[in-house]
Amino acid sequence: MAATPIAVITGASSGIGAATARRLAAAGYRVVLTARRKDRIEALAAEINEAGHEATAYALDVTDREAVHTFATAFRTLAVLVNNAGGALGADPVATGDPADWRQMYETNVIGTLNVTQALLPALTASGDGTIVVLSSTAALASYEGGGGYVAAKHGEHVLAETLRLEIVGTPVRVIEVAPGMVKTEEFATTRFRGDTEKAAKVYAGVDAPLSADDVADTITWAVTRPSHVNIDLLVVRPRAQASNSKVHRTL
Repeated sequence: MAATPIAVITGASSGIGAATARRLAAAGYRVVLTARRKDRIEALAAEINEAGHEATAYALDVTDREAVHTFATAFRTLAVLVNNAGGALGADPVATGDPADWRQMYETNVIGTLNVTQALLPALTASGDGTIVVLSSTAALASYEGGGGYVAAKHGEHVLAETLRLEIVGTPVRVIEVAPGMVKTEEFATTRFRGDTEKAAKVYAGVDAPLSADDVADTITWAVTRPSHVNIDLLVVRPRAQASNSKVHRTL
């Protein structure tokens, strides 16, 4: 009997990461949940196991390179890596943006993805049929006012995925990039505005049905479960009410 394929999901404590863990577990993967918030991923792992699937929690900060490499030693082979850990901080213009925010976004979105991808690439290759997912954003493809730091970080993550795909072509590893537009989750905008729930709510005000975390997780799972010779290089997914980063239909 073949071993159950393993999928690692970073940033799995909430939002898209947690939803992706549930979806991949239901699709037959043994999911390994990583995030800094140990209590959150342990609770999610328990939920998934109680549902009859397989899940393990591992507390991990993707920006801690030594910790990431220690984590990677647990895997001889690996089927899927979902690089989901990331996030945005602030919405200041470039002229007044806080360099500390820019640095933190770059460290999490780009260097974190680099750390985990480098550490787990040997196990993904050894599987004979590995898949790397990079969860970027439509911010990786087009700028918008007030988003300079996040846009710069996501552009970096996009280029990381694109370059890696060029460099490992011919190996048994796919590189998939999923770039969501407006997604309403319980934490993304609130974290961006440092707990200001009023500002966070305005992001989605009047928008008919922004994407949910599960919408994006469904998209990721679909891409991962295509036949192994099929590579979804880049998949942009937006709600119908959003035509671009700066063009959103609101009913207000």
